[in-house]
Amino acid sequence: MGIEAIIFDIGGVLEYTPKLGLMAKWEQKLGLSADDINKRLGNVWRDGSYGTMSLEDVHTKIIETLAINEATLKAFMDDIWTEYVGTPNSELIDYFRALRPKYRTAILSNSFVGAREKEESLYHFSEMCELIIYSHEVGLMKPDPKIYALSCERLNLPAESIIFVDDVQENIDAACDFGIYGILFQDNQQVIADIEDCILKC
Repeated sequence: MGIEAIIFDIGGVLEYTPKLGLMAKWEQKLGLSADDINKRLGNVWRDGSYGTMSLEDVHTKIIETLAINEATLKAFMDDIWTEYVGTPNSELIDYFRALRPKYRTAILSNSFVGAREKEESLYHFSEMCELIIYSHEVGLMKPDPKIYALSCERLNLPAESIIFVDDVQENIDAACDFGIYGILFQDNQQVIADIEDCILKC
């Protein structure tokens, strides 16, 4: 069986998302110790990633936990989203878009509540592929094998007909264990060559 579908991750693949040192910046602003924000908000980040907390509830919890006002919350979240959405990897986005209609394409992302709206307004990913699976919308996160099973189910394709591209080795390993062809993203030239090679060999 040949390759019928190619699934891409977003952050670190279709988007460049370097760390901007935001937590250290905000810890200094708020007079907190190093790593204090993530320690205090660990459950919020987790629940937002699984979609068990709404964005409104996230905002409320951040205000309560960090003892900040609405204006400070807005500035904090603006910084968070700036880092989250990063900048477009235009070369790879163009390649991803051009895979259709010869191949079916999809996106699989560990995400946070509000991510679809933010990324859609900036990058219009839904126009490039037929399916987007966000962790916060399905309550599953990579590398849980259930999220790969869900991807196959929604595409109605067997694992061996799918290529998956991600920048995290653990996620690639889990996809391969499930039977999907996993390709680790390192740079554009490498990943495009690896995809084309996989297509030829399969």
